[in-house]
Amino acid sequence: CPVRWAQVLLRSLPTLAAPRSLPVWSGRSCTLGDWDKCQEYQGGVLVGDLCEDLCVAGQLRYQRCLYYERGKKVLQATWRGRPIILKSKEEAFSSFQPLSLPEDAAEEGGPDALEAELHLLVAGEVRNALGLELSGGSLGPLWPGRRGGGRRGQLASLWALLQQEEFVLFSLLQDLSRHALPVLGSCGHFYAVEYLAAGSPRHRALFPLEGAAGVPRGGRGQARAVSDMALSFLDMVSHFEDDFAHRLHLCDVKPENFAIRSDFTVVAIDVDMAFFEPKMREILEQNCTGDEDCNFFDCFSKCDLRVNKCGAERVNSNLQVICDKIFRHWFSSSLGSWAIPFPLQRQLRDAVQECADPWSMARSPPRAASDVFWKLRSLLRATQRELQEAEK
Repeated sequence: CPVRWAQVLLRSLPTLAAPRSLPVWSGRSCTLGDWDKCQEYQGGVLVGDLCEDLCVAGQLRYQRCLYYERGKKVLQATWRGRPIILKSKEEAFSSFQPLSLPEDAAEEGGPDALEAELHLLVAGEVRNALGLELSGGSLGPLWPGRRGGGRRGQLASLWALLQQEEFVLFSLLQDLSRHALPVLGSCGHFYAVEYLAAGSPRHRALFPLEGAAGVPRGGRGQARAVSDMALSFLDMVSHFEDDFAHRLHLCDVKPENFAIRSDFTVVAIDVDMAFFEPKMREILEQNCTGDEDCNFFDCFSKCDLRVNKCGAERVNSNLQVICDKIFRHWFSSSLGSWAIPFPLQRQLRDAVQECADPWSMARSPPRAASDVFWKLRSLLRATQRELQEAEK
């Protein structure tokens, strides 16, 4: 029987409206001007639910370039007055591999055969990108664009989006994780996500606190914000570890790849280096002559010198890397400025040290990772209670 999501992809949609004006071509630069979508949209080459607002209504407006390197673009824009981020890993729509469907699929089996063939291709692309085996019913979120264009433009746009691993991951996590950005829409190969201010080492607390709810000024206010953010990081660690069929590994942990909402919820805003367990094992299992050959950014494995092969099992964890690259900044370098009792500061510092580098402690063998997790969580809860008492 036909797959439901494929019916959505292939159904007829409203006739294209001619754009009032086209963005001016401005050469190879990181602007929306060279994002020459409207001519292709007008010709039915590409589609998406943001194309009309860009090309017809003028409600999607470029603001500034955030990143541009080797074709990858990250742009800040406003959409109907709302700040958003537009992303694509390639500059031009034509840079993506075109979709190739058997010419005789529709002739021999009609639309059902074409839908089934498309389902196989999409499932294969998801398998290549994430290492996941997905059923037809779970592929629906991968197509955000349902306005404008005919079948050819729909399929070409979908295929360009599916060749971008981050789009696939964000789409599959849609409505499943409060720690991942929702996909808001797309036009051609560009997709839009919610805008949140990224973290940066320039911020004393790593993340901008100006938009956070109810943060009082001074050391106590920052201490409360940091404890709330740290607990949200722990919630994210537990969520990515336990709440999906496969563990989700974060291999590029740094403040710039995360943001916080006004309630201090931590959100992963760049997941180019995030992989579910099957893909992680595939990446790690490489030839090696030493352990250093088995390090893939923040995800480490061990070299088996008997066969000169890296183990497929990751030997460090999301928690360990977050303790090293985020928590150390909060609970070690700024130790003296915290508005909490010194004994609790010291316990937090030691717990973070043990979490980031288990073998550095006198304990042998190291404490189990789950024990370290719960110890950190307990200390952070105690910090919150101390701060609440101090405010009375």
